[in-house]
Amino acid sequence: MDIIKAKKLNRGDVIGIISPSSPVSDRERLDGSVSYFESMGYRVRVGKNVLKERGYLAGTDEERVEDIHSMFLDDEVKLIICLRGGYGAARLLDKIDYNIIKKHPKIFCGYSDITVLQNAIFKKTGLVTLAGPMAGVDFYKDINEWTAENFWKTVTSGDPVKISNVDGAGLKSLIVGKAEGRLIGGNLSLFSSLSGTEYLPEPKGTILMLEDVGEVPYKIDRMLNQLRLSGYVERIAGVLLASFTDCIETDPLRKSLTLEEVMSDYFNNNLHVPVVYNLNHGHVTNNLTIPIGVKVRLDGDNCRLEFLESHLV
Repeated sequence: MDIIKAKKLNRGDVIGIISPSSPVSDRERLDGSVSYFESMGYRVRVGKNVLKERGYLAGTDEERVEDIHSMFLDDEVKLIICLRGGYGAARLLDKIDYNIIKKHPKIFCGYSDITVLQNAIFKKTGLVTLAGPMAGVDFYKDINEWTAENFWKTVTSGDPVKISNVDGAGLKSLIVGKAEGRLIGGNLSLFSSLSGTEYLPEPKGTILMLEDVGEVPYKIDRMLNQLRLSGYVERIAGVLLASFTDCIETDPLRKSLTLEEVMSDYFNNNLHVPVVYNLNHGHVTNNLTIPIGVKVRLDGDNCRLEFLESHLV
């Protein structure tokens, strides 16, 4: 596969905002993010259908796809950032014209439900995207300085990303060993939903990053088991576990394994590749921006993640 990289962002460039999943709860999230990006010295272009609503979707499938196509076709737009996640992006996968994306590569950023778009785009085009903060979630008010600083550094620099967790909390190792490969993945719930489809990246020689939120251990178990039974995890080169936020059983009457026990069952007992955890990425306030599709080195012996190439040109 030929890897495609977008051009880095420069002050004064246009940032495009789309909403490919669920609608925002209030207009303030859009207006606040627009004001923030403008205050940082950028121009903003809002997708025509961003504020549409259709139940739990931000408009019809056709309207959301139209905004994706329009932003990639707009030569002035250099960065496309999603307004929020939620649900609905997976409905668009077979409706997107991936040739448009391949011919007009640009920075594309989001996480959570956006995981399906990022992995499908990588599989179909080879474009490197960014798993990172979203406009109406992270950039409309009470902006976390650490998250913002990391985001701007990542979208404006062609240098390989350097990982530094918040407050000096380092990565930890579940399984030792070293491996190199292209980083794929994102939200476990969404990534596992791609199983059996043409939008799931090939596993051979990849480092699989996973995160999630609000999923009790037995659901994490079920999703990991789906990837195991499909033979997917047997072919990857390594695993990078990010933040699993509120993934605990809260019902005192329901017996449960811990999240750590589930992870150990699937990785420590059955997988013979390096597994590193404790990455500040996902549904957390301090959210690292992580390139999807670039080559990395995962070092379980020394608890390190090293990006071996730039993510932008």
